[in-house]
Amino acid sequence: MSASSDSAGYIQRGSADYRRATLALFCAGFATFALLYCVQPLLPLLAAHFRVSAASSSLALSLTTLSLALAMLVAGALAESWGRKPVMVGALGLASVLGIACALVDDWQLLLVLRTLLGLALSGLPALAMAYVGEEFDPPSLPAAMGLYIGGTALGGLLGRLLAGLFADLGGWELALGGIAALGLLALLLFHWLLPPSRHFRAQPLSPRTLLNNFRLHLANRELRILFSVAFLLMGGFVALFNYIGFRLAAAPFGLSSTVIGLLFTVYLVGILSAGWGGRLVPRFGAPRVMLGGLMIMLLGVALCALPWLPGVALGLGLVTLGFFATHAVASGQVGQRARGAKAQASALYLCAYYLGSSVIGYCGGWVWSHAGWLPLLVLLSGVFLLASLQILRLARS
Repeated sequence: MSASSDSAGYIQRGSADYRRATLALFCAGFATFALLYCVQPLLPLLAAHFRVSAASSSLALSLTTLSLALAMLVAGALAESWGRKPVMVGALGLASVLGIACALVDDWQLLLVLRTLLGLALSGLPALAMAYVGEEFDPPSLPAAMGLYIGGTALGGLLGRLLAGLFADLGGWELALGGIAALGLLALLLFHWLLPPSRHFRAQPLSPRTLLNNFRLHLANRELRILFSVAFLLMGGFVALFNYIGFRLAAAPFGLSSTVIGLLFTVYLVGILSAGWGGRLVPRFGAPRVMLGGLMIMLLGVALCALPWLPGVALGLGLVTLGFFATHAVASGQVGQRARGAKAQASALYLCAYYLGSSVIGYCGGWVWSHAGWLPLLVLLSGVFLLASLQILRLARS
């Protein structure tokens, strides 16, 4: 028996297996979000190059998150039969290849098709990573491990956007997409090498009846339904803000370049810290209080984004990011704790709602931006985050 685990073989904080597993999951989170969101700072360039509207340009992201959300329900079921690591490795490899293909096309419809397929490929990663954490780490180590995984997604979101903006100024959007896909391949190699094999996974026969029964089990759970609605609202509002902040900052009175806009995404560093911080506060204050605190911070950040002053906007983005990743890390950890079996499918439902919010509210935010402007968009986002707060209050009373 390795010193890295207890008598039941669970991964404990401070062990060698803990360091390898958390670093591997950090790489997976990084690659997933870099490949997914690298188009976000490129939306103004894509709109100009392909001569489409701001809302239409957001389809390069919205279709990816929509296909990911829907396919995740199937991927979660397959993983209950095929295992965690093999599906995650295959998913990340295919997504990286599709990312390279996106850099080689010059047709808007074909680019959207490839981005949709990329979302299908990535569907094998997030829910499985969350399920792996829930199954393989001992309970005291689970919040910190989930926080590190969410921190990896924050770093992926940061570098994907930051490097995409830099590469775009150097060689156009094609270099941006190709460079991020190459980083995805590097992350794949590290993930495959570092992640310990599952010790507590038990394969289930693949059957539509079992799949539907598991979904019914989770949807009948009131606490999980609340968490799913929070995921939809939280992610939808967050993505809508970052989808259109590039258009706002490229226009008067700011007039910023792609590189400078990309640099503003360094606020994701705050998310890397707050994801772990949020998980560590749960034992002291309880999950609902930590999530409510995160949403209040997000609302303050949205208010600051209304200022026609760049430092104020940057601070606002930082506060929204801080609150978002703290809340998401806690909410995603709660899914694993409150699910009664079939944890991969519970995580898949949570993330399906999460990415559906990204697609639906992200696209609707573009319509508001195009037809009404920046301030009405911020009013919409404030309403979204207030609704999420009300749902968390319901969770606290359950």
